[in-house]
Amino acid sequence: MSDGPLIEALEVSAHTIPTELPEADGTLRWDRTTVVLVRVRDSAGGGGLGYAYGTPAMVRLIEEVLEPELRGLSLERPREAWLRMVRAVRNLGRPGLCSMAISAVDICLWDALARHRRLPLHRLLGGSRDRLPIYGSGGFTSYDDAQLERQLGGWAEAGIPRVKMKIGVDRGRDPEEDLRRIGLARRCVGDGVELMVDANGAYDRTTALRLGLEAARRWAVVWFEEPVSSDDLEGLRQLRQALPLDLAAGEYGYQLSYFQQMLGAGAVSVLQADVSRCGGITEWLRVADAAAAAQVPLSSHCGQTLHLAAASVAPNLRHLEYFHDHQRIDEMLFEGLPRRLGGELELSPEAGLGLQVKESAAAACRVS
Repeated sequence: MSDGPLIEALEVSAHTIPTELPEADGTLRWDRTTVVLVRVRDSAGGGGLGYAYGTPAMVRLIEEVLEPELRGLSLERPREAWLRMVRAVRNLGRPGLCSMAISAVDICLWDALARHRRLPLHRLLGGSRDRLPIYGSGGFTSYDDAQLERQLGGWAEAGIPRVKMKIGVDRGRDPEEDLRRIGLARRCVGDGVELMVDANGAYDRTTALRLGLEAARRWAVVWFEEPVSSDDLEGLRQLRQALPLDLAAGEYGYQLSYFQQMLGAGAVSVLQADVSRCGGITEWLRVADAAAAAQVPLSSHCGQTLHLAAASVAPNLRHLEYFHDHQRIDEMLFEGLPRRLGGELELSPEAGLGLQVKESAAAACRVS
């Protein structure tokens, strides 16, 4: 029996898209996002695509370090491909850029295998659902009141039953302003929508405790993401035990051991993982299994289109983050995006991820 088509080459490119407006959260400002796009060519004339959000530096890393490990390997062996890539970056350091580069390639190879077998990727992976719940995510600290109301209120009017906003104005130095903005958000989305907040690690433990208690009591906030640094596992654990809401973290995890430590510390009530950072679909599914074994719900971080197939497999999935920036970028660069039906995304019936690149749009913003 044939071992399937062989990987011949990867085509890698970086594409930078400016934001609509300057954006900020509790600890960072940005005005552009870079997508690193990977396409594979195989010996049967087929192919696939994957991508991750990151930096143009990932292009050279993929071309010089990862691609040589994959040439001649069967498409039927995506887990072996993943292991080869992980071994190849041993002396470079797995967390950070290396893991993000592995993520983009891993997603591409899973897409290629699903296309080769003429299956939607979620079917290839064993997914059991056709629609997944989402929450609207944005509400940047750089938004003025009108922009905040328009975005969050628009999601509520569109039938999304949960929304998340950024807090931590001035790196967490003005919690009263944060509470005022939370109150504004509550009034614009109404009482029937779940309100979630994300501080991106802007507060110290004491400020986070006081703000979390007030946000829950006054504005019925149900989710507090990274109230303190995600490296402060003890602080997260204390806050999870003290606050009457879900405490979430995990977006900066680049390998399974990071998530295992977070789960072992009892630091979160909901674990987050990002398929474009943690090592792709192969590692994301292992993280999902670890969370399920610990009886902890899982929520994907950003990149909603990338997460759909893998997330459909996880029995402990809470929801997907429907992130404003990434939805806008995906609409610019790809055809075949999943349909949004109120507060859910519908998985594609097409082979692989179901995406096709808008070549002219991709060429216009290509930087590497």
